[in-house]
Amino acid sequence: MIYEDVHYKFVLSNRMDRFKTKHKQLTNQIMKFTRTATANWKGTGMEGNGTISTQSTTLNNAQLSFKTRFAEGVGTNPEELIAAAHSGCFTMQLSFLLNEAGFTADDLNTSAKVTFEDGSITLIHLETTGNVPGITEAQFTELAQKAKEVCPVSKLLNAEITLSVKLTA
Repeated sequence: MIYEDVHYKFVLSNRMDRFKTKHKQLTNQIMKFTRTATANWKGTGMEGNGTISTQSTTLNNAQLSFKTRFAEGVGTNPEELIAAAHSGCFTMQLSFLLNEAGFTADDLNTSAKVTFEDGSITLIHLETTGNVPGITEAQFTELAQKAKEVCPVSKLLNAEITLSVKLTA
């Protein structure tokens, strides 16, 4: 029995070392990249409207207006896009951490609720559920907490913001 436990730990450790090496090779290859999105606005803040598009064209002239942001209009808004980015990034980060710990999720689901209050985003609440064979609730909770801390979008919320301005006639 002791031999089996030691052998299992050795095999698992070996597999994790190979995974970490492969993960490091992949991330070193694509560690720096730039993604692009554009926005266009015409008119006043309340009566105007605009569009948002992404480089991948997942969003292609998606409608943006006062109603889509502050009421129930058809289209999207910055807070919804932040929630989508955060939930997607967090879930992918959690998957990587699970793999590094020797687990593979059958299913991970995360919702992000972005609270806008008095002109500021005051809270983002992540709610995640997972079906991960062989993991304990304590292990899953620990890895989810780590994913929350190291997810690039989580870190972005404290990032430096730079601005380029150009006025056109």
